Parts: sequence; structure tokens; C-alpha cells
Amino acid sequence: MPKVFQDSYPDALAHCYGCGRLNAEGHQIRTVWDGDETVTRFTPQPYHIAVPGFVYGGLIASLIDCHSTGTAAAAMYRAEGREMDKIGRAAWRERV
Repeated sequence: MPKVFQDSYPDALAHCYGCGRLNAEGHQIRTVWDGDETVTRFTPQPYHIAVPGFVYGGLIASLIDCHSTGTAAAAMYRAEGREMDKIGRAAWRERV
């Protein structure tokens, strides 16, 4: 099973409504490597509807935002030749 990027986020950064593993009410978006590409799969529920047959735009924005952020973080780790890990807040600040 591929390692989920969002599971590597430090606890302080894991409350996002879209992808935070510590947000029980959120979407729980999960992103993984599939070769050289990243993949997020999400199945909308009937309550995500905008009008019949269409999900609301906020859900689409969350999917794009969380998938892109996870992909950017994973690409940085891959470029550094290491696995994603929980590096802590101080290390995050040093990178910015």
C-alpha cells in the first residue's frame, strides 16, 4: 500500500477540513505516488450536491488545494532523496 502524504504531516498541520487526518468531520483527502504521478481518489456523497448531477464548487476547490499541497510536499521530499516524515514545526519554518 502506498504511503499517504497527508499521514506524514505534523499534528499541528493535520487539521485541514479537506485533508487533515485529525479533522474527523473533514473530507479526509488522501494522496499517494503512482509511479511519477500523484493520485487522489474521492467519491462525492449525495450531500455534496450543488444542483442535481453536480458537486458544489467548494468541494472541487478542496480537492485541488489539498491534492496540490500534498503533491508539492511529496515532490520536495523526493527531490531531496528521502521519505516524507514528521519533521516538526521548527523545521517547517526553516524551510520557508
